[in-house]
Amino acid sequence: MASLPVYPWKLAPDGYATYRQLRALGLRPGGQEVAAQLERPRRRRGPLVAYLYRIDAAKPVRPMTLAKRAALAKANAARRRCPECEQDAGYVIPPSLGMCGRCAAPEEQRAA
Repeated sequence: MASLPVYPWKLAPDGYATYRQLRALGLRPGGQEVAAQLERPRRRRGPLVAYLYRIDAAKPVRPMTLAKRAALAKANAARRRCPECEQDAGYVIPPSLGMCGRCAAPEEQRAA
């Protein structure tokens, strides 16, 4: 296995893009291997690494199907529903609390 070419931060040659840059262009890696990497030095730890893919080998993003859109809507609705009061909180319930703000601090709600 050959080692990857490594480029300094912000100095990658044209024709390469990170995963997020590909998504912004409406593309996906499409099964290709990582072609190169960027390294950004840090003071006290190892360098930050970003993997690069070839733009010419990238494929278009698959369109969202109706079934996938419905499944995402159902999953997002479940993340908003409080397991204690079973109401839609109006926001995604933080996993650290596990319940909506009204149920997490009911004494503060009564005082207000």
